[in-house]
Amino acid sequence: MAVERKKDRPMRTSIDPVSGGIQLSEVDPDQALRDKDEYKHLLGKLQEKMLQIQLAYYTQGRRAVIVLEGADCAGKGGIIRRLTQPLDVRGVQVWPVGAPSEEELRQHYLQRFWRRLPSSGSIAIFDRSWYGRVLVERIEGYCSKSAWQRAYAEINEFERMLHDDGVPVVKLLPVISKIEQMRRFEERLRNPRKHWKITSEDIRNWHRWNDYQQAFQELLDKTSTEFSPWHLIPGNRKWFARVEALKVVTEELAKGVDISVPLLEPELMQEALEMLRRELKDL
Repeated sequence: MAVERKKDRPMRTSIDPVSGGIQLSEVDPDQALRDKDEYKHLLGKLQEKMLQIQLAYYTQGRRAVIVLEGADCAGKGGIIRRLTQPLDVRGVQVWPVGAPSEEELRQHYLQRFWRRLPSSGSIAIFDRSWYGRVLVERIEGYCSKSAWQRAYAEINEFERMLHDDGVPVVKLLPVISKIEQMRRFEERLRNPRKHWKITSEDIRNWHRWNDYQQAFQELLDKTSTEFSPWHLIPGNRKWFARVEALKVVTEELAKGVDISVPLLEPELMQEALEMLRRELKDL
């Protein structure tokens, strides 16, 4: 993939859990594609592969989970739209995660996510997730310090159980700069069609950038595992971020899976052809 890069800054887009991960500051968020034609070409190829993967997961009864976390205005919604655009809606569920309901507050915080795990042959995408316990709930004081501190181990065990059950958990973290976040927030303020994206929580979070960066770094340090590593996506340039995200997802979901186009069994094919011949003969 041809990209433009600033000086000699390293291109870091995923964490190697064996080497202990990386710092958010090591990611260059300004990586970019050359032009729109390259973007459309790469996106089209990756979306075609994503559809192949969905067909394979459906026919083989597999399940998968995709998680997107990140700062406000980091481009999570745009990535999800490009991921799901080519897919059959019957085999993918997108869960935008907000504040828990009154009933959910009386339950263990992971319970509402257990209920949204994918069924056989389908893929679930979480726009924010159980990581809210160590992000917004931690920073806003919605849970005790001991609760969010023990959540790292609870989350790792939760994802370990999914992995052991044959469910890959692909975790994406788009990384944008503070200046880019401010630019996108201003764009939302100036565009009435984007006002629905602005909440009082966004405004509070805007002033707590450093707190969230610290929480994201600790999240990466403690929950990027061999079986479920985090993938950091340079996010200042939306075209690059979307292509890179699809590249990561397709590579991860295709591991150990035959994604060739499934064909009908020969017996069923023959039976269908004979039925069509009979019907055509009677016309």
